[in-house]
Amino acid sequence: YCLQELKLKGEECERLSHLRNQLEQELEELTASLFEEAHKMVREANVKQATAEKQLKEAQGKIDVLQAEVTALKTLVLTSTPSSPNPQLHPQLLSPGSRRAGRTGGHTRNKSATLTLSQLQSEPPSENAHTSRQEKELDSVLFAEFLSWREKPSLDRSSAFLTRIYNEEIGPCLSFTCSELSRSVQSAVENNILTIEPVALTTSQMDKTSAVDCGGPNGCRAPVETKCALSGMSHLCRHRIKLGDKENYYYISPSSRARITAVCNFFTYIRYIQQGLVRHDAEQMFCEVMRLRREMSVAKLGFF
Repeated sequence: YCLQELKLKGEECERLSHLRNQLEQELEELTASLFEEAHKMVREANVKQATAEKQLKEAQGKIDVLQAEVTALKTLVLTSTPSSPNPQLHPQLLSPGSRRAGRTGGHTRNKSATLTLSQLQSEPPSENAHTSRQEKELDSVLFAEFLSWREKPSLDRSSAFLTRIYNEEIGPCLSFTCSELSRSVQSAVENNILTIEPVALTTSQMDKTSAVDCGGPNGCRAPVETKCALSGMSHLCRHRIKLGDKENYYYISPSSRARITAVCNFFTYIRYIQQGLVRHDAEQMFCEVMRLRREMSVAKLGFF
């Protein structure tokens, strides 16, 4: 009986020893798996950290560039006033020879805001003096609407200030014979995606025309005798427009271009106010807005 009991105890010990070995092996495998998973997570974290640091460095570089551009733009805007426009923002103030020299490098395609930045209209001295005399008698209703808009400037048409200008200047100024295209042009101007560029000819075409203005991408520019896409009338079209990323170009007459440019000038200025780039007092800004409204009215009447 004792031998049988010893045999059973030995078998039990052997079974328990086998179970212990099995558990130890599983524990080693689990420990190895956990260490491997931990190392994998550490490697992934290091890769993500390196990527994030690289992106942060690139973003900081871009921010530095943008800040430098904003600083330069503010400097140009703050040194340009209705009575003393900055020549860098107003190339039309330069002498004809200087303007021609500046164009010899070729023209660039500019969005409407960029275009009007370089073409903000300046007033002749005699008209400036006349405007100065009128600045003392501001329309109280219009000025109150402007002050209300200036508290929270936006391009939302719901404000009384912009509603009046849309009804009295912007709408009529951009109302052409081709109503559908007119609406598209107005939308492009509002969204700052309108492109105006001079009509370009190749060098071979230069010999076939007598009216040539050097400075285009291929060496020359010249007007094209065609119908204005907006008015439907035949004109010597020196410019064409493009709406956003669409591939179609539309030839426009000088009068149509003047009307579009006048509206672009207005939108550019109120965007500057909205972005806090204009550091003049309310009365100076209001007078500039009134001048730009007058430019739209004059362009609508066909004077440019």
